[in-house]
Amino acid sequence: MQIDLDQKQKEIMQNKRKHGWNTEKIPEEFCYLYGEVGEAYDAYLKNKDDLGSELADIAIYLLGISEMLGFSLQEEIQKKIEINNHRVYKVVNGKMIKFDDRTGE
Repeated sequence: MQIDLDQKQKEIMQNKRKHGWNTEKIPEEFCYLYGEVGEAYDAYLKNKDDLGSELADIAIYLLGISEMLGFSLQEEIQKKIEINNHRVYKVVNGKMIKFDDRTGE
């Protein structure tokens, strides 16, 4: 089963509107996202059963923020995966530096 992230973004916004939740205050959403990351990390550290649910909350907030900002998270993920597939890491002067194997930059 494939998930259409663009459709999920729209569903998340519909649900936010239905419940009267924030749909405009981007900084507030980032704060909630940060809180969800903390909850997921806590669940991981304590080996809690709800880790999967906490990770889902993170994804939901990311999708919601993306929709609020007018980005297709699905497209952005695809672009970033392509970039990461072409990254090469080299140690230069004792530091790990990333390069794009297509451009050498």
